[in-house]
Amino acid sequence: MTDPGRESSSDLPEPEESAAASSRREVRQRREARKRPALKERSPMAAFLVECAIIVVLAVVISFVVKTFFMRAFYIPSESMEETLAVDDRIAVNLLAPQVMDVERGDVVVFEDTRQWWGDGQEPETNPVQDALMFIGLMPDTSSHFVVKRVIGVGGDTVECCNDEGLLQVNGEPIEEPYIYEGNSPSDMDFSVEVPEDHVWLLGDHRAASADSRFHVDEADMGAVSEDDIIGRSVAIIWPWDRWGGGGSDRGPFADVPDSPPEGSAQ
Repeated sequence: MTDPGRESSSDLPEPEESAAASSRREVRQRREARKRPALKERSPMAAFLVECAIIVVLAVVISFVVKTFFMRAFYIPSESMEETLAVDDRIAVNLLAPQVMDVERGDVVVFEDTRQWWGDGQEPETNPVQDALMFIGLMPDTSSHFVVKRVIGVGGDTVECCNDEGLLQVNGEPIEEPYIYEGNSPSDMDFSVEVPEDHVWLLGDHRAASADSRFHVDEADMGAVSEDDIIGRSVAIIWPWDRWGGGGSDRGPFADVPDSPPEGSAQ
């Protein structure tokens, strides 16, 4: 009779089987040990590359969101806004105006030239990389159908040039314009326009080199631009570094201009 307190000899592993299992286990352990250093060497580099990829993606997403809803960069291609804005300047434009913030007299604004008043419709040559960078907001927009000018009159204003002193007038108030290009007069042509509601009337600071609202006073809107076409207000020169500063808006000269009378009232 077998003692129940003892294991049957048939239940015990054979010495050869036990040694073989132990040998296989040791082989696996040695293989895993050889793999671990290689994994440790690759892990920091892999983690670094993943972090870089995440940072790049986040930067692109943030830049696109900012460019779409808040701020956008534009390139100045001409001298029509000198000395305020020079050729090759890059400006930051606040996209909240006029949708959220009002556009006022004296503001420098960028608008879309939907009627091709100020351009010939020819786009400057760009490469796919430049197009992509402009699309996501990492490069200033160089499109020719965007124009920058200064707001002289808003909806309901009467803008005239010039009085006996040679000054431009808004609602009968003479305007001293310190931003006009040195040697230029306020205008070399006479005009008297009433700005339609929800429109702005625009001039370049370099009056002798600016094709602006003055050249379209005989058209339906008397040279005024719809507020719907305004992209935003210039808030800063961001390039080149030695010209870093404000975006040129100057409401001071218009501080004493009276409110325009309601449409249809006597003036």
